[in-house]
Amino acid sequence: MKSLFEKVWEPHVVVPETEDTPAILYIDLHLVHEVTSPQAFNLLREKGLPVRRPEQTLATMDHSTPTTPVSSLADLAVVSDTPATRQLVQMEKNCEDFGIKLRGFSSPERGIVHVIGPELGATQPGRTIVCGDSHTSTHGAFGALAFGIGTTEVGHVLATQCMLQRRPKTFAVNLEGALPRGVAAKDIILSIIGEIGVDGGTGHAIEFRGSAMSSLSMEERMTICNMAIEGGARAGMIAPDDTTYEYLAGRPYVPSGADWDEALERWQQLPGDADATFDKQVTLDVSKMKPMVTFGTNPGMVISIDDPVPAPSGSDEAFAKALDYMQLKSGTPLSGTPVDVVFLGSCTNSRLSDLEVAAGLLNGRKIAADVRMLVVPGSQQIKDAAEAKGLDRVFTEAGAEWREPGCSMCLAMNGDFVPSGKLSVSTSNRNFEGRQGAGARTVLASPLTAAASALAGAVSDPRPYLD
Repeated sequence: MKSLFEKVWEPHVVVPETEDTPAILYIDLHLVHEVTSPQAFNLLREKGLPVRRPEQTLATMDHSTPTTPVSSLADLAVVSDTPATRQLVQMEKNCEDFGIKLRGFSSPERGIVHVIGPELGATQPGRTIVCGDSHTSTHGAFGALAFGIGTTEVGHVLATQCMLQRRPKTFAVNLEGALPRGVAAKDIILSIIGEIGVDGGTGHAIEFRGSAMSSLSMEERMTICNMAIEGGARAGMIAPDDTTYEYLAGRPYVPSGADWDEALERWQQLPGDADATFDKQVTLDVSKMKPMVTFGTNPGMVISIDDPVPAPSGSDEAFAKALDYMQLKSGTPLSGTPVDVVFLGSCTNSRLSDLEVAAGLLNGRKIAADVRMLVVPGSQQIKDAAEAKGLDRVFTEAGAEWREPGCSMCLAMNGDFVPSGKLSVSTSNRNFEGRQGAGARTVLASPLTAAASALAGAVSDPRPYLD
């Protein structure tokens, strides 16, 4: 009678929790990037401690990296003495000092941390995975227990390969039916967050289950788990199946030969038992879903593309403030609102399949003259694969900018930002005030909706373009 979560959590408990103390949990994989790790490495230096398991630490640079071409970090440091550049330089030194392999500027394996972990096969079913980043929940798509941690905890894991953690409750989100044409995984997770709210999963690990899950690719599953945190959850998980195993087979970190057979047998025991119970459950029919767009300043403020902006219930000052910030009015359609910037990228939607569906919509068409569109692949491998397919030419011929890998415009800390007051349709995961730049207004959407909006020059339904 165990759920997927319980089957992963229990073998990793080193010391059980008590009423007074959290459990000590063993961590299989620690993902590290340049923004939340400097203080943690300094803590190790101050205490004279080594990294406990450097071979279980995967490091990259992503948040602060420019997405314009740079030949080397040394060259960047010469021309750009900014806090972001200094973070990158310090990351290189920290990894060198502590014996951690870094996927830096010159690495063909570099990219967004939540993209390259699965890409390299370091993300595997049954593992505990942490990173100093909220969207670590992405890796739960493989049947791993993955969650974001703070800078102090990054130091703890570097030093001990363990961390303190309270056991979360369990929450089953049952998804039934088949996705309609023009509706994507991003629309599923935005619909879920709209249903449960931004705090609906607080204190819980969500397991996404049901008949709809089996038809989704690993990329689509990663999109869903990526935004579990935006529904308040500690983690998001999906049980591994044949789709998972086919994705992992042959990747660099994945076992081979007899070790593969042993791993596969172990992974196949992870799906929850039929009689597993959950602390909370909700069921949604994906066949009734439509393309979704956010209208406010958190991902729970979301509507379908053909719905009007809703009115606040009672005297909701936060709701009214969000509409004022977004320059929108209740009762009016969001569809048709002029768009200034379109961003296709982030750890939510920067994988090859995301680029392919957007390119399919843009192929042979031109984006609106007054729209700036950035297309930022999630990793160097994705960039290379997209260029081999000619997707870069599709984007540039449509009028978009084809960039180098990185977090880019998901957050305004690397030179890519939305100017104040301008409206962005973005495939990223957060639409908070100022997230994409001071005064920037963000509408979260799928790659299909983003591409359609770029073509129309306004927030637009992608479905007519598919006819």
